Amino acid sequence: MKIKNIFSIIFILLTIIGINFGCGKKEKEPSNIINLKLGHSLDINHPVHKAMEFWSDTLKKVTNGRIIIKIYPAGQLGTEKDLIEQLQMGIIDLAKVSSANLEAFVPKMRVLGMPYLFKNRDHKWKILNSDIGKELLNAGLEKNLVGIGFYEAGERSFYTIKRPINTPKDLKNMKIRVIKSPMAIELLECFGASPTPISWAELYTALQQGLVDGAENNPPSFVSARHYEICKYYSLDEHTSPMDVVLASKSKWDNLKEEDKRIIKETFLVSVGFQKKLWNEEEKRNFAKLDSAGVKIIIPDKEPFIKTSSLMYEKYANDEVIGELIKKIKEFQEK
Repeated sequence: MKIKNIFSIIFILLTIIGINFGCGKKEKEPSNIINLKLGHSLDINHPVHKAMEFWSDTLKKVTNGRIIIKIYPAGQLGTEKDLIEQLQMGIIDLAKVSSANLEAFVPKMRVLGMPYLFKNRDHKWKILNSDIGKELLNAGLEKNLVGIGFYEAGERSFYTIKRPINTPKDLKNMKIRVIKSPMAIELLECFGASPTPISWAELYTALQQGLVDGAENNPPSFVSARHYEICKYYSLDEHTSPMDVVLASKSKWDNLKEEDKRIIKETFLVSVGFQKKLWNEEEKRNFAKLDSAGVKIIIPDKEPFIKTSSLMYEKYANDEVIGELIKKIKEFQEK
């Protein structure tokens, strides 16, 4: 009995020591690991979500698991407006939002809502990779928003239920869903449409019930949201090219070491290259999908759209916030 008691005591002591050592290791881990929470509103099959997964995986590998981004897709953490406000309050660390939804918080982002602002995508990325792009990303610092970078979001075009859009006149009095963006609303008014702000999550039902006659977006969003099941006309007027913007909460960002900030930004840039390739491939699949689903693709003459929307350039030429940016972009075009 005595021997059994001795063994029992030794076993208990070893168990206690093991537990203490285990607890000690667990207590050290949080101080070394950086967990970042990222929210966005897109479907998990969207190329932008896949790019953010790639970013997260790359960052984890480069840091040997020390910096981890946990992604919450499909509006799990709220609308894009909610996400921006959560960033400002330091509730979440990172978010991906459309530059259109960012306009209300960072007025300079309105420039990306100007119609036919860029010649093509190459031209657009040259500008975004220049000091102009840096100025836009830094414009939210006073609002507790740090711009990490841009993702490709293609060009927005009209898709409708009952009739195609060949000219701006075809939009007259049509109820078209838009992002709740002053620039998007103003552009639709230029075209003679009735802009109707509806949240992305509610749009499928709104189209189904005929609350709107159509909407406008890029091919991956049109397809991933299955709006092609209702809208059988897609008119590629490509009126605007807003960007997807990745932001960090300034209060959280300022607490990171400079080396960690550098690694986060560098791995993000790697994911941008991946995302551009993915986007181009996805668009090809999208058009094949739309064709098989019986969607009629219209390629209208853009000149009437450009001419009609030029009124916005006249209005904003001397605007204190974006007038100078428009001028810089035009000067960049001429180089």
